[in-house]
Amino acid sequence: MRAVAWSENFQYAKDQREQRIGKYKSATMVVKVYGPACASPKRVLVCLIEKEIEFETVPLDLFKGEHKDPEFLKLQPFGTVPVTEDGDYILFESRAIMRYYAEKYKSQGTDLLGKTIEGRGQVENWLEVEAHNYNPPIRTLAHQLLLFPKLGFPRDENLIEESEEKLAKVLDVYEEKLSNSKYLAGDFFSLADLSHLPFTQYLVGKMGKDYMIRSRKHVSAWWDDISSRPSWQKVLQLYPSPF
Repeated sequence: MRAVAWSENFQYAKDQREQRIGKYKSATMVVKVYGPACASPKRVLVCLIEKEIEFETVPLDLFKGEHKDPEFLKLQPFGTVPVTEDGDYILFESRAIMRYYAEKYKSQGTDLLGKTIEGRGQVENWLEVEAHNYNPPIRTLAHQLLLFPKLGFPRDENLIEESEEKLAKVLDVYEEKLSNSKYLAGDFFSLADLSHLPFTQYLVGKMGKDYMIRSRKHVSAWWDDISSRPSWQKVLQLYPSPF
């Protein structure tokens, strides 16, 4: 596993960081992110870019089982990605990592947590909705439609249909919510929106189910907004999907 420094490939963010928050340049330690090609680590990468935090990446080939290597298991005992190393401080679980860096560098870069306690409550509320209502069915669809064919496993058509129905019901709730606010937590882009990016990109892309987004006016506008952010476009450019 070879670490790839963001500064080698990511001059755009580096220049912005130096111009806007030069005082932080010598004060922050480079964060190491494992598994950048996978969906969940991409949440972390977008967060770090939005917060203008310097990082480097360590590629892992999950298809070769590198996430089960004994040395990696010392960092993440469950053998999944992402993992971040910040000096001696280790974190895993993408949403926990995002919360940590968004709070630690709250005054730096994009404010992803809200400016009031009420705003923060809404961010946490919809981040939990993403984790427990949105992510399970869309993740199942990704496994069935993208991962299993790559591994040579048969698809479960009943599970695909069931998962799409569950996701549609969540998107109906989102449509109602987004008819009254630009973003899920209110009028500001936050972790609640950011966390949807990786798997929704699969949905509208390789899965071929963009109709689930486009058939809902407000969800469609929201997706166009968050997916066009320079941070997400840069992540897609630098870390292509394995599918």
